[in-house]
Amino acid sequence: MRTLEDYLERNARLYPDKVAIIQGEEKVSYSTLWNWVSARAEMLLRQGLRPGKAMVIRASQTIDYLVTYFAIHRAKGVAVPLENSIPEERFREIGESLSNAAIPVGTADILFTTGTTGKSKGVMIGHEAILANAENLIDAQGFTSSLTFIICGPLNHIGSLSKVYPVVLTGGTLRILEGLKDMNAFFSALEQPGGRFATFLVPASIRMILALDGEKLRKYAGVIDFIETGAAPISQMDMERLCELLPKTRLYNTYASTETGIVCTHDFNAGYCVSGCLGKPMRHSRVRITDEGTVACSGSTVMTGYIGEPEATASILRGGVVFTHDYGRIDEEGRLHLVGRVDDVINVGGFKVAPSEIEEVAMTMPEVVDCVCVSASHPIMGSVLKLLVVPTEGTTLDKRRMARHIRSRLETYKVPLIYEEVERICRTYNGKIDRKAYR
Repeated sequence: MRTLEDYLERNARLYPDKVAIIQGEEKVSYSTLWNWVSARAEMLLRQGLRPGKAMVIRASQTIDYLVTYFAIHRAKGVAVPLENSIPEERFREIGESLSNAAIPVGTADILFTTGTTGKSKGVMIGHEAILANAENLIDAQGFTSSLTFIICGPLNHIGSLSKVYPVVLTGGTLRILEGLKDMNAFFSALEQPGGRFATFLVPASIRMILALDGEKLRKYAGVIDFIETGAAPISQMDMERLCELLPKTRLYNTYASTETGIVCTHDFNAGYCVSGCLGKPMRHSRVRITDEGTVACSGSTVMTGYIGEPEATASILRGGVVFTHDYGRIDEEGRLHLVGRVDDVINVGGFKVAPSEIEEVAMTMPEVVDCVCVSASHPIMGSVLKLLVVPTEGTTLDKRRMARHIRSRLETYKVPLIYEEVERICRTYNGKIDRKAYR
C-alpha cells in the first residue's frame, strides 16, 4: 500500500461498520467515509483537478474537511491545507503562486509553517513520508484499532494532522474537537463507554488544563491510554504534575517538525522525567548532533523541500539530511535532549543564553501563568535580558523575588535585569511562543 488512502479503502472493505470519525453528534463509518471520499474525488476531477497539481483548502475541525483532504490524494492531487481563518487575499495569493508550480512526483501535501522565527514556507511532504510518520507513531506509541484519538489542534499542521495517519493505518477512530474552547467537550469525549483514549496537546493547552481542571483530569486516569505533547518545550513542573495526576498513563514528549516529520519520542512517565528529553529516534528516523551542536535528522519522514524556494531548501536539506536550528545533545542511553534554538539565542556580555532556559525556571513559580525572555537595550550594559511575565490573577509581579528565584537555579549571567508585567504572551495557535513578534 503506497498511500494513506489505500489504507482507508482497505478499512472500508475489512471494517465497513467501524466508526472512523466523530464530530459532535455526527459519526461516520469507514465504508461511508470511503464512499464520500471517492465521490468527492470524482467531483474534484470534473472540476479540473489534475494529477500532481496543488489544491488549496481551508482546514477546519470537521468531517467534511477530512473528506476533501483524502479526496485530493485520491484524485492524485496535492493537498494544501491552510488555516481556516486565513485572510481571503492571502488564500488567493497562495493558490495563484502554486497554480503552475513544478511539484515533485509523489508529493502528497504542502504544509505551511507557522513562521514563528521568519517567513512562512510551504513544506512538501511525500506519500512515503506520511506512511513513515504513521509507522513511527504506531511502533513507538502503540496505536491500535481499539483506540479513539481526540484531536484538538488545527488539522493543517503536522502536530495534529500527523495523528490522522496512524489512526487510518490501524483502523482506529478519530474524534475531532474545536480546540479546547469548551473544556467540558474535551472531558465529555473521555466519558464515552468502553474506550481507550489518547490525545495530542501542546504545552500551552496542558498548562491551561492543569490550571483550570487539573484535579478533574485525575478522574480519567483509567481511560487515557496516552497523551503526546510537542511543538514547544513543556516545563518540568507541568511534566511532574501530569505524572502525579495520571500515574498509569503513558506521557510522551515528541521531537517533530514539518520539515523533519515525527522523529523521536519519550515516555516521561516511565521513570525518567527530565525536561528537554525527547527520547530515541523512531523506526524510520535517525538523529545526530553536528559539530556546531545542532540536531540533524534523516530518514523516510523528512520533507522533499520548500516549494518554490530552492535556496531555502539547500540551506537546511542536504543529502537527504535536515539540518535543524535546534541545539541538542544525545545522552549515554541514546536519547535526544534539546537545549535551545540557534535563532533564539541571546548574546549577553559575550555569553550565549537560550531564553527557554530562563522561561522554564520562571514558570516553576506558582504566581507565573506565562512568560517570555527577550533581548533589551541598556544605555550602559548594551544587550540585557528582559522577562515579560503574565502573573496569576490577583497577584502582583515581585521583581526581586523572581530574580532571586532564577539566580538560585541558573548562572548569574542568565538572570534577567529587567522585568515587566504583561497581560498576555504572543503565541501561535499551536502553542509556540511567537518570538518573531518580540524582535
